[in-house]
Amino acid sequence: MDTYGRTAVILDKYPIWLDALERMLRELEFEPVGKTTHAGHALDLVKRHSPSLFLLDIDTNGSEPDGLTCLKEACAASPSMRAVVVSAWDDPDSIDAALAAGAVAYVVLKSAEPGDLASAIRQVFGRSLYLAGVVQSRPTAAPGDAEAAGLTRREREILGLVAEGGTNGEVARRLWVTEQTVKFHLANIFRKLEVTNRTQASRWAHEHGLLAETRLDGEELVAAG
Repeated sequence: MDTYGRTAVILDKYPIWLDALERMLRELEFEPVGKTTHAGHALDLVKRHSPSLFLLDIDTNGSEPDGLTCLKEACAASPSMRAVVVSAWDDPDSIDAALAAGAVAYVVLKSAEPGDLASAIRQVFGRSLYLAGVVQSRPTAAPGDAEAAGLTRREREILGLVAEGGTNGEVARRLWVTEQTVKFHLANIFRKLEVTNRTQASRWAHEHGLLAETRLDGEELVAAG
């Protein structure tokens, strides 16, 4: 991950977490240009510095604006910025709301493994390439391999389409979901397969016959919910 010149703003209601997140970002060679416990101040920092990364907890403990509003307005103010949410909440509504507000990754701290947050940040800034023709002869479908890796049906569908070269937008249109949903599933796929980018995940899919599996399911891909 090329991090030259990358900056960050950090928002968390706990000062101790601000310090911990700042240390992690410095280890990743980001330069924190501001950290705060107040959403309004965080929004001002984003508007002032246009950072590469906005790392935040959307639970702002009742401050105004609330975390989701802060996230949405920050992303609108700095469209090229990546926003990564860290949260104690793992309910689908919170995740969907954060992704809809502009987050490109969502890390649930209470269930995350050490290094998951750093991996998520590397992934959203990584330049991944799809390598066409990595495997010329594909093995017989082995859905058990994907199930053993902990991949859900939806994650297998998304990984299969990505491995065939589909962009996030193309996959989203094919499955009738949002691009944010595709990004969220990809982050989970990378974590489960212990890979860091689309290239490695695509190689895994080729090697484990996932493309053959998704083709066998064929028509169901479009209608799957």
